[in-house]
Amino acid sequence: MMNVLFKQIDRVLIAQLNRPKALNALSSELMYELLTGLENYDADSSVGCIIITGNDTFFCAGADIKEMASKNATQMIEEDYFNHWERIAKLKTPIIAAVSGYAFGGGCELAMMSDIIYASENAVFGQPEIKLGVIPGIGGTQRLTKLVGKSKAMDIILTGRDVSAIEANRIGLVSKIFPQKDFMQHVLDQAQKVANYSKVALKTAKETINQSLETGLKSGVVFERKLFHSLFNTPDQQEGMQAFIEKRIPQFNNFN
Repeated sequence: MMNVLFKQIDRVLIAQLNRPKALNALSSELMYELLTGLENYDADSSVGCIIITGNDTFFCAGADIKEMASKNATQMIEEDYFNHWERIAKLKTPIIAAVSGYAFGGGCELAMMSDIIYASENAVFGQPEIKLGVIPGIGGTQRLTKLVGKSKAMDIILTGRDVSAIEANRIGLVSKIFPQKDFMQHVLDQAQKVANYSKVALKTAKETINQSLETGLKSGVVFERKLFHSLFNTPDQQEGMQAFIEKRIPQFNNFN
């Protein structure tokens, strides 16, 4: 059985975690399939947006504890365990995490590596690693803090408590909550909207926003302006502005 199911609908790719008996835990095999698949589709000009999702009950229960339990520190260091997961953050195509049910530990971290998180009403987030005698290892301490602030991140990580969809939306962890009924259709509608814009503009916007997390305001604005200027050398910029002037829907075609 495949650990990840890939399905393309128009310009949207859906990557569905598919280990239901293991609550979609992130095994080595699943991680390999997901990373390899996403990188291949990231280079595909026909894909304008990616959705990562699980099932109605579990987005992802976290890393596969059974794989890690017998390892020692030397083995973890030598393998640089989880390091390759950062490849997701390097993808250029916009990524939406569609979270229904539980997103714990590595599942929450996978969602936070995405660009947008949409949550179903039944979504529950958490970083419960402290209960296992460890800490988050796929960026949880870093990304959660940047998203919700130090005090709230400390509270969530040090207590290991659950975070409901309502609270996640209130503190800025998720972008929007959709009804559980027809949840994926709501997410797909948003993804299709994104996917049909100019891909070169989408990639540039994503790169610029991510850069804001690494630099100060002054240098970030300079970086933004340079990329803004560079887009004036693309057919999509010419088509987009001409369509605006002519009061018609733009037909973007520069998807490289």
